[in-house]
Amino acid sequence: MNAKAKAVTQRIRSLEKAITKAREHLESGKHANWRAFRPLFSGKIKDGKTLPPHPDWVKNFFLPRKERALKYAEKVLVTLERKKHERAVDE
Repeated sequence: MNAKAKAVTQRIRSLEKAITKAREHLESGKHANWRAFRPLFSGKIKDGKTLPPHPDWVKNFFLPRKERALKYAEKVLVTLERKKHERAVDE
């Protein structure tokens, strides 16, 4: 496995973990303080506590973007493997 394929594989694993954590958050509220859920600018605070991400944001914004990125990374990996196979056949 070359360096590009290895990097794409690591990216796929990372995206799968993020999707898993997001789904667990939607189901049970776990991972509410996960680093990827932090707001870009300022978080919402109520009674002195930082609020977890809104479930609608996770479901409608975070998850679709990660799932799209996962599909694209899988597609890139297939392309890399196909090119590797074609080079091996040509030699």
